[in-house]
Amino acid sequence: MRDRQASRAARRAREFETFVAGAAGRLLHTATLLTAEAPDANPRARRLLTLALAHTYARWDRLHGEDPYDCARQYLATRFQHGAWHHYGAVGRARPHPRSPLVELTPQERLILVLRMYEGVAEEQAAALLGLPVERVHSICDRATATVLHPAPATTPRAVGARAVPSWASRPAGRSR
Repeated sequence: MRDRQASRAARRAREFETFVAGAAGRLLHTATLLTAEAPDANPRARRLLTLALAHTYARWDRLHGEDPYDCARQYLATRFQHGAWHHYGAVGRARPHPRSPLVELTPQERLILVLRMYEGVAEEQAAALLGLPVERVHSICDRATATVLHPAPATTPRAVGARAVPSWASRPAGRSR
């Protein structure tokens, strides 16, 4: 009996090691995109990856034909979604990697954009994973894509003592935003 259990545990460990060897790089890149950290300095992304892999390993025997990559990606996204409220606040933005265009997005926008554009998850799947209507996922993805493709111009420092001009004052009359 013990030999059978030891053999099963060794097979499980080999299968999981093979999975990690093939999927960890892509999952780490996904986590790095989510956290908007620099690829060479990404402690939060590595923590997310470690948690996702640990969760997948714990469920390994219960996957029964499910794709372990989907399981790990789903946990990664869910964990990021819940953790983002603690790290960034409900509407806050991260500023860890200034050259990343993803820094300008909210955590929710970043999550949806990464799931849809990098991971190739369908809108319906992303909506189900996040508990949002499909239309909401579509509009958030559109807004995030527009933000990344057409970033706001960098603000220039104001002169000392200069008055701030409200944004509505610089628009021509009769045109709304």
